[in-house]
Amino acid sequence: MGLAREIVSAYADLRASLEKRRYTPFTKAEYLRKLGAHVGEACYIVPTDLGTEPYLVKIGNHVAIAAEVAFHTHDGGVWVLRDGCTDLQVFGPIVIEDNCIIGHRSSLMPNVRIGRNSVVAPNSVVIMDVPENSVVMGVPARPFGSLEKYRQKCLERWAQQRPSDIKIEPGETWWTSKHRTANRDKLRQHLLTLFSDQLK
Repeated sequence: MGLAREIVSAYADLRASLEKRRYTPFTKAEYLRKLGAHVGEACYIVPTDLGTEPYLVKIGNHVAIAAEVAFHTHDGGVWVLRDGCTDLQVFGPIVIEDNCIIGHRSSLMPNVRIGRNSVVAPNSVVIMDVPENSVVMGVPARPFGSLEKYRQKCLERWAQQRPSDIKIEPGETWWTSKHRTANRDKLRQHLLTLFSDQLK
């Protein structure tokens, strides 16, 4: 009986693993919706795991979520409080509004809302709401500046770093252009030249 359960469990794990591999970051929303998460359109999502309560996660439209982002929809700290209440659990939703990016290895704690048009820098721990149009970073995540200030800085840098011969068709993006591979090669050469002194 024990061996049969192990085989069934291993088979279920294998099926789940194969199911996850069917999806790319551009189509991951479909998989996460099957788990009960509320996910908008035009998202780029790398993680396949939204924590133990994916139905408490809401992701808006045009949201990018980098690798190894952790979603904590429950408070694991209650473990140390269970001496008087053995079934103690505390939960809270995580809401990411439209047009946000969550950086690599960030952690989102229960009961947080990330306002639209916001950037969460890599390795940040978000323990409270992030206002709209914000850039936050750190442990715990704190406001670093406005989205407008960040936009200006990025546009200035891109004006210096963008190769002049990049081709992107009207209506396409860097990622969807048929020239993506050639553009990437041009960018690589341009950046190596631009930063040659710093890379010595």
